[in-house]
Amino acid sequence: MYSFLNYFFFVFHTALILFNTFGYLFEKTRRLNLITLSLTAFSWFVLGIWYGWGFCFCTEWHWQVREHLGIFDNDASYIQFLARRLTGIDFPQKTVDIVTAAVFFVSFGLSIFLNVKSRRKARR
Repeated sequence: MYSFLNYFFFVFHTALILFNTFGYLFEKTRRLNLITLSLTAFSWFVLGIWYGWGFCFCTEWHWQVREHLGIFDNDASYIQFLARRLTGIDFPQKTVDIVTAAVFFVSFGLSIFLNVKSRRKARR
């Protein structure tokens, strides 16, 4: 079961990250994109008050599954884990954090802007 969950989280979490990054591009997915970005912001900044800035419950659950499998990752974030896993390069954590935050805030801003624009268009 834990092996399945390990693959599930790898696919699900990666897909969620890609959706957060690009979901605003398609009018039909904009509202859901704004919801998932808002949930991500809630996790990072509200739950992060208690669990540490950038806390992600998906990452936490995935790490727990991997620990059950005897896999202990030393990566400070899921994005760093993905970057290392997909490229074989161990990027500096500060660089990963800066790029992650920049992509997140740009995506969130574009999602808000395009959702407002779509809503105004629908009202006309």
